Amino acid sequence: VQLQASGGGLVQAGESLRLSCQASGSRFSINYMAWYRQPPGKQRELVAAIPNNGRTNYADSVKGRFTISRDTAKNTVSLQMNNLNAEDTAVYYCYAVATLQSDSDSEILDHYWGQGTQVTVSS
Repeated sequence: VQLQASGGGLVQAGESLRLSCQASGSRFSINYMAWYRQPPGKQRELVAAIPNNGRTNYADSVKGRFTISRDTAKNTVSLQMNNLNAEDTAVYYCYAVATLQSDSDSEILDHYWGQGTQVTVSS
């Protein structure tokens, strides 16, 4: 499974950005998708997640400002980020857990990362 993220950029504080991530491959089904971020000099952290049951989960720092959504038919996940501030500056990564069906029809559960997209918020 390959994850292709897009939508990062440079914005002013208070502005918005929308990140998107497309999962592609063959013989797979998505179980869970999420966005992580890694601020400069810090560890990677969970921003928002959305499993198949649709019950979203957000980091406290983004609650009320960010919204994660999925299009299960298209295997995409998006992150709408509003009212951005300098602390949101980071490389954002798309993440997915997927079930792969092997040639022998057995199922394999694995996880995947996208390539990262830079979000920079100037104050």
